[in-house]
Amino acid sequence: MPETDLFLLFIERLNKSNLPYMVTGSIASIIYGEPRMTHDIDLVLELGADEIQKFINLFPPEEFYCPPENVIKTEVARKTKGHFNIIHHKTGFKADIYPIGQDQLHKWAMRQRKKIEFEQCNIWIAPPEYVIIRKLQYYRQGGSSKHLRDINRMLEVSGDDIDKSALKRMVAEYNLSDEWRKLQAVERK
Repeated sequence: MPETDLFLLFIERLNKSNLPYMVTGSIASIIYGEPRMTHDIDLVLELGADEIQKFINLFPPEEFYCPPENVIKTEVARKTKGHFNIIHHKTGFKADIYPIGQDQLHKWAMRQRKKIEFEQCNIWIAPPEYVIIRKLQYYRQGGSSKHLRDINRMLEVSGDDIDKSALKRMVAEYNLSDEWRKLQAVERK
């Protein structure tokens, strides 16, 4: 796991801005599961075209690489699959930013996100069902077994906090039944 200070470089700035966000990906699976190494933080961000300059101002160029306004505007305008990065110059630690767009899973998760306290900082985190569904999708796309390991650890550690009926419904809705079966096969080994 990265040093907490690294991902808080991004979280603390977003908290001060009041822009709606949620942590997902490896950091979320670490929080719901067990520690492992990661080199970035994944954030889903609700960002309107009129808030782009406010967002850019959070990450001054002497400390961070932030894409130009027109790049962010293009990514925010995408209905789905928008994406850009912010990189901290001194450490190289990266934030992968996914604008919410019209992605229904993003929208559902933003309504269900949870505020937790971590290292004396409030963090908005994606619900575990969302993290599991996205990791199943990433597994389908790339075949990396790390996603299945992350999901299994999440189920072991946070299983009682996971809405199994919602998860089952989303597995069917997003056509992830084959990936779910592979996950269960790995779990039994």
